[in-house]
Amino acid sequence: MNIVNYIKLEFPSQSTNEAFARTAAAAFAAQLDPTLEELGDIKTAVSEAVTNCIVHAYPDSIGKISMKMRIIDENILEITIKDWGKGIPDVEKAMTPLFTTGGEDRSGMGFTIMGSFTDKLKVRSKPGKGTAVIMQRGLRQRRSYR
Repeated sequence: MNIVNYIKLEFPSQSTNEAFARTAAAAFAAQLDPTLEELGDIKTAVSEAVTNCIVHAYPDSIGKISMKMRIIDENILEITIKDWGKGIPDVEKAMTPLFTTGGEDRSGMGFTIMGSFTDKLKVRSKPGKGTAVIMQRGLRQRRSYR
């Protein structure tokens, strides 16, 4: 695995920062010259991951969210969204479509959406310690970005 480029951002779990995270992910991915559809997919997956942190990890407080992005082997974008919140007691159950702990206004489709817009999705979580969502998306290289 050859890491070509990377960044790390950290921000409070305020809902206004969800748009910032989407935009930052799109700006970082732009060096791979993605299509508008690919950019939309990346922004949607990031939006779902950050929103999960805001709604589920820190439901009653403001906490810290970390977003790491890296380009691996020329055309794979890897995005890790991490929190230090409540954690998920049963990751497999949480990844089931329509399952939610967020109340009636939540769809329970966050992980399903993340998975449908990325090539790989991994979720690591420990109750009381937080959650990390690792997403990878291969982008067709249309030009050199170096």
